[in-house]
Amino acid sequence: MAESFARLKESFIFNFIEGARWKYITNGLWVTLKVTFFALLLGVAIGVVVAMIRSAYDQMKDEMKPGFGKTMLTVLNTIARLYLTVIRGTPVVVQLLIGYFVIFVSTTNTVFVASMVFGINSGAYITEIIRGGIMSIDHGQFEAGRSLGFDYFQTMRFIVIPQAFKNVLPALANEFIALLKETAVCGYIGLMDLTKGGDVIRGRTFSAFMPLIVVAAIYLGLVIFFSWLVGKLERRLRSNER
Repeated sequence: MAESFARLKESFIFNFIEGARWKYITNGLWVTLKVTFFALLLGVAIGVVVAMIRSAYDQMKDEMKPGFGKTMLTVLNTIARLYLTVIRGTPVVVQLLIGYFVIFVSTTNTVFVASMVFGINSGAYITEIIRGGIMSIDHGQFEAGRSLGFDYFQTMRFIVIPQAFKNVLPALANEFIALLKETAVCGYIGLMDLTKGGDVIRGRTFSAFMPLIVVAAIYLGLVIFFSWLVGKLERRLRSNER
């Protein structure tokens, strides 16, 4: 037992302490959290806009009279459906490579590219989360907004969306956790994230066990921590409804 512990200690020192290789892990963790945070912000922004378009089309297509407004809403809904189909139907790794080598080929800021690609990808899934939240709101809330003189989008902004966000906050938090793990493929575009940092250490020490286990343990710790926060948030929301 003591001999095994001594070997683990020696491996830890060799992989992380010597040459200050632990910085690959800490710097990579910071990059991972940064990409996840900015991607989530972009994903929520996209999700709200696309969800409003999809919900507006579903609820108003039969009420609107033929004209410019209905035509524009139909076009926007078609674009939104195409966006959802393409993004949810292709692997995020392929989207990341297309973003880096095709769309954002003129920039060398890999954090920006990763944040944009993961934000656009996450937005497709957040759209359905928020859309489900909007559809769960009682139709009387829309009528209440109309009675106050609001148009459809004002009703969505001031009455429906705030209530929908409360209903879908736990699901959004779970999307954040899923997004955190998905960013592990950032190394495909040369971004030194947490996973890539562990792989660089493995390549320099020719020791795979310790760096990869530590990377896995950090991801697991982050997921457990954020899952605990999500559980606490869900309990708080349930207690506020009583």
